[in-house]
Formats: sequence, structure tokens, C-alpha cells
Amino acid sequence: MTAAGFSLSADEARRIALRAQGLLGAPDRRGGVPGVLRRLGAVQLDTISVLARSHELLPYARLGAVGREAVESAYWTGERAFEYWSHAACVLPIEEWPLFAFRRRAYQERHRDSQRSRDSDHRRVLDQLRAEGPRTATELGGAKNGGLWWDWSESKVAVERALATGDVVVTRRQGWKRVYDLPQRAVPEELYHDRLTDEECLRRLVAQAGAAMGVATQADLADYHRLRADAVEAVVRDSGLIPVEVAGWPAAESRSGRHRAWADPAALATPPRGRHRTALLSPFDSLVWDRPRTERIFGFTHRLEAYVPRPKRIYGYFAMPLLAGGRLLGRVDPAREGSTLVARHAAFEGALPQAAKAVPAMADALVEAASWVGCDQVRVERCTPPELAGPLSAAVAGAQPATG
Repeated sequence: MTAAGFSLSADEARRIALRAQGLLGAPDRRGGVPGVLRRLGAVQLDTISVLARSHELLPYARLGAVGREAVESAYWTGERAFEYWSHAACVLPIEEWPLFAFRRRAYQERHRDSQRSRDSDHRRVLDQLRAEGPRTATELGGAKNGGLWWDWSESKVAVERALATGDVVVTRRQGWKRVYDLPQRAVPEELYHDRLTDEECLRRLVAQAGAAMGVATQADLADYHRLRADAVEAVVRDSGLIPVEVAGWPAAESRSGRHRAWADPAALATPPRGRHRTALLSPFDSLVWDRPRTERIFGFTHRLEAYVPRPKRIYGYFAMPLLAGGRLLGRVDPAREGSTLVARHAAFEGALPQAAKAVPAMADALVEAASWVGCDQVRVERCTPPELAGPLSAAVAGAQPATG
């Protein structure tokens, strides 16, 4: 790869993306889970837990068998990270607090009129936090009214609005419950400010997204932190990213000319090389959370089917893509039955005999995942193509995990 012409093959772009996401080359084990969070810039949260919750699966895919304690320490000790709206509800490095000032201001403006009728709840929540210290929604007056799902209490509505506008912050959790606090108390003094203009916030977030992806279209850059397309267009040429062409990627018009993508200069400085990680990825992993990008880079159509009616599911409730050799070779819908990890549906990409080449990687990924979550057996229930059920079961049986 030569950066001089700013032209990349599709394969070079794929490898750059993998390295930027920490899935190619030697992982920074000294940086641990905090290092993964800083590299990615955002780790999506979700309530679904099969093998583990998504925020645990992200560092596992990159570092191997990290323990829950290491993950909790990286995200929720109150010092390294905070929760906010990025790609979705995400854990973010605490250093990014100033960069989301533009979004906090937007929420403040959006809620200005509706907030007037809720001022008493808002003031009460802030007064309670000020007087009593960090509190969960339950401790602030109850999280729910007694109904189902999103039937939030007035206290919960008030504190979540305050979270959106930046009047409160979440840097810790107790179990799975958010612990709310005042940002002037929880955010380091050198970061607690909203001095950055909207343009500067956006410029820095675009640069961060570019570094996290290595090479990306403007649509990719916008999707990473869910920025408006026109906002990205306005700042991308001043972000430090370099316009490049990637073979096979659709061209796009921008103020800086016609090009196919933007690349992080550091990603172009040295060719990506090293060991590829073999792992099962969370459907919410930032490598695959953008479906058009995943299809463009890997030729892999990925869709979370947890919210699809059961009869219409193709791959399963929480199908996890299989990454091996820098490719997405299939997916598996896992479950746990006691000390057994069950592959309800292991689906390989392509037809025989090409799909058969991925059997050893799928077996390795299943065995490693089972060991990580404390299972000592793996059982394969269903396979696509069905001819691979026997070979996969045999490969798994030859390397049953040890409890760890």
C-alpha cells in the first residue's frame, strides 16, 4: 500500500479497518479494557445478555478472556468513562465529555419548552443529588410507576432528561442500575466545560471516528456517533482525515472534491499486518454495527434478529458474526444450558466446499467462548449448510474447553 497516491484496494481498506478496530495485530494488553475503550471511542450498551452483555463482548473479542471485574473497572469506577448518546446509548472515554457539548446544548434547546412544566421535578432531582450524593433512579424516588417496560416515574423521566442536557452524568453503575451524579463533581475539572463550539465538537468527533475506523466514507463517519450528514460534510475537510479512493467503494461528492473515502493519516503510515483475531462478535460491535459498511467491507449481510418474530428469523435471536482470518465467515446463535454452551444455529457463509474451510475457526471460537463464560461443554444443534453439522461437532469435541 502506498499513501502517496491515496488509493487503496478493497483488501487494504479491509485490513486497515480491522487494525483500527483492534482486531489485527498484537493487542495492547497493557492498555487493557480502558485501552480498547479509548481506541474505539464508544462501546454500545444493550440489555440483551446471552454469553455476556455486549459491552463485555467488545473487549473479549479484542483481548481474549477478560474478566467481568476488569470490564466493570474500566467502565464504571467513576474515573475513566461516562454514559451518553453516541452511536446509541454508549460508554465513552471520559476525555470525550467536552466533545458532546454540542449534543447537550441541542437537548437543552429541544427540551426548553416542555421542561417548564417539569421544572419542579428537575430541581428536586438536582437538589437531592447535591445534598445526598450519587443516587440511582430508585433512590431518587423510584424508577417506574408500576407498569411495564418504559412506564417511568416522574423522577426517572426528570433525571434522564437531566442526563441528556448534561445537568447530571453517569460514570458508575450498581449492578445494571445507573448511578446519577452532578457532572461538576464526577467529571475531572480539566474536562468539565462546554467551551468548545459545535463546529469544534463535530470536527473532533469526526476525527475520532476516522481514527477508530481507519478508512471510512462520509456516511460511515456520520453513523459512528450518529452525526448529521451535513454536519460531517461541513467539517470533514478540516478534521485531519485524508481523502482517498478505495477500489469498489462508491464515489461521493464533497467540498474537497470527488473521492470515495477518508482515511486516518496514521492508518496510512504503515501497512497493517500481524495476527488476526478469531472471535465471535457482538451484533453491536463497532466493527459491524453499521450494516452498509459491513456489507461494503466484508460482503457480509448482518442483522440483529432479536426483535424479529421467531418464525421470520433466519439465523437466530442473537446471532454473533464469526471473525477469523480478517473475514466474516459465518455466525452462530448461542445459548447456555447449565455448563453447556449451545450453538443453536451455526451458519457458514457460502456453499460447500468453501464453507467447510471455516469449520475449524468456528470450533475454536465456540470452545474459547465456552471457556470464557465457564462452560465445560459445547453442543451444536443446527448447522447451515447441514452437511457441516457433523464436522463441526467433531471439531468441537476434539477441543472441549476447560472451565476457567
